[in-house]
Amino acid sequence: MAPNDHVSNAEPDKTQPPVAALRFGSPYELYVQMPHVSQLTLHRPQETERAVDFLYRLRASTTPEEAVTYTSFAAVPKMGVWWGYECLRLSGDSLTPADRQMMELVANWTQYPDNENRYRAMKAALYAPVLTPATYLGLAVGWSGGPIAPNDPAGVPPHRGPRALNTAVLSCLARSDLQSRPIRLARFIDQAAVLFHVN
Repeated sequence: MAPNDHVSNAEPDKTQPPVAALRFGSPYELYVQMPHVSQLTLHRPQETERAVDFLYRLRASTTPEEAVTYTSFAAVPKMGVWWGYECLRLSGDSLTPADRQMMELVANWTQYPDNENRYRAMKAALYAPVLTPATYLGLAVGWSGGPIAPNDPAGVPPHRGPRALNTAVLSCLARSDLQSRPIRLARFIDQAAVLFHVN
């Protein structure tokens, strides 16, 4: 019997390639390619340092909030917004009706990341009367890539989405009292660590 005799009866291979969660292969490359992150962090990655190792080094530093900033820039937009959504959802803050609507728009985009859903979230965020963490998360969706507006083919600068995401998560952190803030930050970083183990 020839080796290929059973091929026609075999089920098709349904294995999907792993989803990349990070923009670059290393934090060093991130800092080279997206220098805006350097303006927001004091620490710098070593040339051969692994992404997750740099995350944990930031967590253990005197400025552990930099782990949030690093994650905001390191993650690809869809995964970063998903992480920000989870941070806000699990933070325990009471959301206003407007924030709940914004979170629904964000969640919808993470499920169906097309331009129509992106513009819907961005429009709601741009016209929001109050800049809340959820509003910034909506801006992170709007600035996640692609044309900046339906009638404007100009691309979104790559640093805008990560900056909005960073502001969303850090402003959510700032809403907690001083005693619970380290606990909340630890949860946010634990949630971020999932992304660094996907690659």
